[in-house]
Amino acid sequence: MSLIVGVPACSKDINGLLQHATPARYGAALMGGAEAMPILLPPVGEGLLALLDRLDGLLLSGSPSNVEPQRYGVDQDLTPGKHDPHRDGTTLPLVRAALGRGMPVLAICRGIQELNVALGGTLHQKVQDLPGRMDHRAGEGTLDHCFRLKHTVTVSGHLAGIVGGTEIMVNSLHEQAIDRPADGLVVEAAAADGTIEAVRVASAPGWAFGLQWHPEWHYLTDAPSMNIFRAFGDACRAYAAGLKQAA
Repeated sequence: MSLIVGVPACSKDINGLLQHATPARYGAALMGGAEAMPILLPPVGEGLLALLDRLDGLLLSGSPSNVEPQRYGVDQDLTPGKHDPHRDGTTLPLVRAALGRGMPVLAICRGIQELNVALGGTLHQKVQDLPGRMDHRAGEGTLDHCFRLKHTVTVSGHLAGIVGGTEIMVNSLHEQAIDRPADGLVVEAAAADGTIEAVRVASAPGWAFGLQWHPEWHYLTDAPSMNIFRAFGDACRAYAAGLKQAA
């Protein structure tokens, strides 16, 4: 397992101490699905860019926090207290630099929102409050209930080839969602209510997708979820092989 995938962490205040963490399920899916070793990246800003030379891929994980609205040009904050500026300040430049060098990027939930903002797109802060939209939040209950496969999405383009179909079931645990997709992003999945569920970065030289759902939760039991991590692993291996050939 020689592949190394960076996973930017979140900042968390635990008993007054700033700590860095991300759910272990992302690492498990990288090891079990992509056959890659996860490395946690602390949210310490642009100084982290030098680490890209050591990585074969980048995974942007989900998080309870939201991207700050100021990052995409909006003054009104509809979710005060739910932001992580340390993570924003790390992931936004990091994803731009990774895409620029053709590094494979898999962006999940908060990650797809970061991907869109990093490239110049905008977000809905509370998609459940928009007319005609469903409530995409997790709701109450156990983790298994919250992460259950909840609704269908229609899939197209390259992603349809990866997941093996044009309609799949996904889970749903978000209130932010893409409003205006950034230039260079192609929408490749949407929910029945029109919410954008997946994008592909057509403007970058490498493999790069953003998903609004959480495939890491069901990668062992759901074929489309496993296919996503296998495709990401294959892209990371191809990227690493290309670097070795160029050296």
